Amino acid sequence: MRLSAGLVLIVGDNGVGKTNLLEAIHVGTQGFSPRTRSDAQLIRLGEAAAAVSLSLTASRVEHAVEIRITAASGRTAALDGSRLASTDVLRRTFPTLVFTPDRLSVIKGGPAVRRAYFDRVLSRLHPARAALPGDYAATILQRNAALRRVGYGLSPRSALEPWTLRTAELGAALVESRRSVIGALGAGFEERLRELGLPGGALSYPSDAPTAAALERRLDADIANGTTGIGPHRDDVLIEAGSRDLRGFGSQGQQRLALLALLLAEAALLPSSPLLLLDDVLSELDARRRGVLARHIALLGQTLITATQRSALPAEPSQVVEVSPGQAR
Repeated sequence: MRLSAGLVLIVGDNGVGKTNLLEAIHVGTQGFSPRTRSDAQLIRLGEAAAAVSLSLTASRVEHAVEIRITAASGRTAALDGSRLASTDVLRRTFPTLVFTPDRLSVIKGGPAVRRAYFDRVLSRLHPARAALPGDYAATILQRNAALRRVGYGLSPRSALEPWTLRTAELGAALVESRRSVIGALGAGFEERLRELGLPGGALSYPSDAPTAAALERRLDADIANGTTGIGPHRDDVLIEAGSRDLRGFGSQGQQRLALLALLLAEAALLPSSPLLLLDDVLSELDARRRGVLARHIALLGQTLITATQRSALPAEPSQVVEVSPGQAR
């Protein structure tokens, strides 16, 4: 099946596979599912493997992607016939943003989900800093291991010094990078959320960069706990509307609007137009909000949006895909 550029409307009854189609495209362009981190859940019940094959155009260059997932050996990926050591290259080559009901965890879930989301935004907006969150996480693992060795009496306290200095260095760089990204998203998020009928949208990152001195001051507590107690691995991003934290005080409808506003704000900042996958986004939007969404996605290169009927979308799609069990045409 060939999907056109522009706006593609995917229609079908509930439960026929519209979400599966978007999930397969996300797996093929990003290397992972937006629904689950368990590869086993991507394999059809009773089957031994799953596979996704895509032909894509990025910057006017044709590419072929092959993803294969088996219960025995996990996931492998190939781009243009070459096996990939990491799927990070897919995310850099094919920027894809996705809205699904499961992604509401970005708004209403725990801090770790928001940190992961904004760190992925960081990698898309600033590819040169893409390795920073992973480097920091690896350093924290090393420092925590060193803390436990000191706590067990297997290493002297001096063995912690290089890891403390490295934690402070990378932690400060990560905090600065997150602030930059969240600051860049803030104005667009506020504007999109206001257009969607929820004024007073704001993003903030109330965090201080860890310093070597601060880490040293709590060294006794860290040794006792075996973990590093301060740093960007423990931070959170505050997502608000009308001075209310939407995680705890937003309705599900408000949380959906906030997630949609975040995606539209990010799409406007990306250097190349992303592929936007919108699943079940129209069902809880009134006619005015659907019109706002239609105006914004018309500015993007390609958007795939699902609905149970054509009339749900107040715009003329460039292509309509009708999905029935086991078939898309």
